[in-house]
Amino acid sequence: MNSALRTAWLKTLWPVAALLGAALLIGLLTQHVWMALALTAIAIVAWQLWQLRTLLGHLNTRSTPRAPEGGGIWNEIIRVLSRRHHAARARKKRLVSMLRVYGHAGASFPDAVVVISGERNEIEWFNDAATALLGLAYPRDVGSSLDSHLMHLSVPGWLNRDDAQDSLPDEASPVDANIRLALKLFSYTDSARILIARDVSKLMHLEQVRHDFVANVSHELRTPLTVLHGYLDLLDDEEDPERSRMFTEMRQQSLRMNHLVEDLLTLSRLEAQEPSDEDVVSMPFMLAALRREAEALSGGQHVIRVSDDAHVDLWGSNKELHSAFSNLISNAVRYTPKHGEIDIQFRREGEGAALSVRDSGYGIPSAQIPRITERFYRVSNSRSRELGGTGLGLSIVKHVLNNHGASLEIESDVGKGSTFTCHLSAHRIVPRRPLSTAE
Repeated sequence: MNSALRTAWLKTLWPVAALLGAALLIGLLTQHVWMALALTAIAIVAWQLWQLRTLLGHLNTRSTPRAPEGGGIWNEIIRVLSRRHHAARARKKRLVSMLRVYGHAGASFPDAVVVISGERNEIEWFNDAATALLGLAYPRDVGSSLDSHLMHLSVPGWLNRDDAQDSLPDEASPVDANIRLALKLFSYTDSARILIARDVSKLMHLEQVRHDFVANVSHELRTPLTVLHGYLDLLDDEEDPERSRMFTEMRQQSLRMNHLVEDLLTLSRLEAQEPSDEDVVSMPFMLAALRREAEALSGGQHVIRVSDDAHVDLWGSNKELHSAFSNLISNAVRYTPKHGEIDIQFRREGEGAALSVRDSGYGIPSAQIPRITERFYRVSNSRSRELGGTGLGLSIVKHVLNNHGASLEIESDVGKGSTFTCHLSAHRIVPRRPLSTAE
């Protein structure tokens, strides 16, 4: 108990004790002790009840009670109540000010922000951008279900699917089909979520422009590169060693540029998700071709082992899968020192299958593995230029596997080697047909 409260109690108890003492003295003088004490006690209780009624009135009113002067426990209680009422009003003002600031900030977002709650995804709040991008109107749509406004989504019932991804990168706006939206959903309580819709129309347009530019430039470069390479073969002068060395170097660089152009065209086609011819891919023939390519690229400098433990074939694009697997194997050969080992294994994996390429090469730092499949990303620029890589191989692998509903797993240990594993799902597995005599 602090000193102020102790003083208030004393200022309340001493008058009560004095009144009871005076009543006792008067009772003794008049020989009516109990009557005097009873009347005094009733007066004291009546006074306390009156003070209690006054306090209850202060509690029921919304106005701040005026801090009274004087001592006593009742005056101290009202002063404490007044201080707390002032503090509560100050906190309320701060909260209202913060909510107003946050509301203005949310309303000024260029992205549509919608707060939803409950199993029906009822709309609790949305900003101005949600009107322009999602067609929501205030106050008409407050309390309605957001599902009715997003019925056009490519993933039906996306808001209610627990197994669905929490973002959709490209959706048409319900207001204008030419407006492309990227949707993302966040949960911030057990029953409340926030939907953010961003206008990505310009980004999609720029991406299409970039794609068309790369495809067109790459296509236009094929013919002049072919002509240059042909003339370099004709101009080669074997009698002059210096000139022959220069022409050889020029042919190698023109071939490298040609490979880069071909990879760019392949990547552009894969990114556009152009339909490809799919059929049964005979894995014995595929693995045999991959072995021949690896041995030709290695030139006998590596130990290359190929094992087929799956005994199944695949359903997909033979050209695309061969391109993906070949890129993994050529990378393994390029980035493995002489006398290193390269293991190519095709095996079953549950209901699906997996093709892994393991090498004993330089390895990849763990911090760079997440970016290794980006276009033109190189772990070591100097080593890549020395070995002639285009920087597009793993990006092609990623897109081929994505188009086949597969995934790429990368494990690496610097100085010990890397393992690239293509995981193929069950719907890509085809029972292997027995080879005929003609085959």
